Amino acid sequence: MNTYPLPSISLEEAMRLQFKAVDCITQEFAGHEILTRGDLGVVPGYNKPVTTQKAERVIARIFDAESSILVRGAGTGAIRYALFAVMHAGETLLIHTSPVYSTTATSLSMLGIKTVAADFNNPDSIRQVCGENPQIRAALVQYTRQSMADSYEMEQVIRTIKECCPVPVITDDNYAVLKTAKNGTQCGADLACFSTFKLLGPEGIGCIVGKKEYIDTIVKHHYSGGSQTQGHEALEVLRGLVYAPVSLAIQAQVNDRLVQRLTSGEIPGIRDAFLANAQSKVLLVEFEKPIARQVLLEAEKLGAAPNPVGAESRYEIAPMFYRVSGTFRAADPGIEERMIRINPMRSGDDTIIRILRGALEGVSACL
Repeated sequence: MNTYPLPSISLEEAMRLQFKAVDCITQEFAGHEILTRGDLGVVPGYNKPVTTQKAERVIARIFDAESSILVRGAGTGAIRYALFAVMHAGETLLIHTSPVYSTTATSLSMLGIKTVAADFNNPDSIRQVCGENPQIRAALVQYTRQSMADSYEMEQVIRTIKECCPVPVITDDNYAVLKTAKNGTQCGADLACFSTFKLLGPEGIGCIVGKKEYIDTIVKHHYSGGSQTQGHEALEVLRGLVYAPVSLAIQAQVNDRLVQRLTSGEIPGIRDAFLANAQSKVLLVEFEKPIARQVLLEAEKLGAAPNPVGAESRYEIAPMFYRVSGTFRAADPGIEERMIRINPMRSGDDTIIRILRGALEGVSACL
């Protein structure tokens, strides 16, 4: 089976990104400030904690962006705010032909946004759809794959859209940010959205980086006290951004070793193993028999996490053995019976091999 996973940054590149994040922090915070828990509330003149505003400036620096804002609602909330900043109800959004991520589909319905789809794998399709739909007011590009056949390159998609349909482009960077060499705005998008919970940060905090004119629109309407990211949360976001790159690069190395070991036939009963962005970059394991559901039950007994918390959150230490993603199931309903996804999280490949081998032995004993 052919898949086109996103290239992961190397451990050396991740180290440089960590150093950049720390350097950006030191340019905004005095030494004593970073050792505090930050301030609270809608501070006069800022309408948010001073710590939060400083953290947002740091994040903009890290991603070479004009501005950034932290919002509630994690990655989903970030995408909703970004859509709100560039569109109105009843207007048309350009999306990819593959199944839309479920929470994004909910956001589009809530905001009353119409959609037209082009095949982002084919630049000619983008040009044709843009030419046939002059009413398009913005575009949304998901960085990670929405189906296993997806192979598009983010910079090319954004460049093609901008050439034939000069509208704001929003990227959903969830599961890709700090794993790939560039984020959405560094690829040419106007706004990039992601969950900081997926980057070892606090629960429920999303981030939007990009053009100041759009971020200012969000700030204007994001004024209530209960909507603000408090100082201690903003500092937790920064700590996550510091530690996540190296942690995720190690995870990518483990994935590469697992593919080599499993495709060499180390464990009988496995037909294939390969990497795919589904949504996070994970190991997909295909079995010779339709035993995926039983394998998942056995793996949990052996220490594997049976479900995500935030998909690579700070709580997820043990490897996750889970069903394939909803977008992949929508594209191929039968895939759930023969395939599982494994995310190493913080574990090594020996741990995953042990659990997978034991799970298959447990299933065989029950057949």
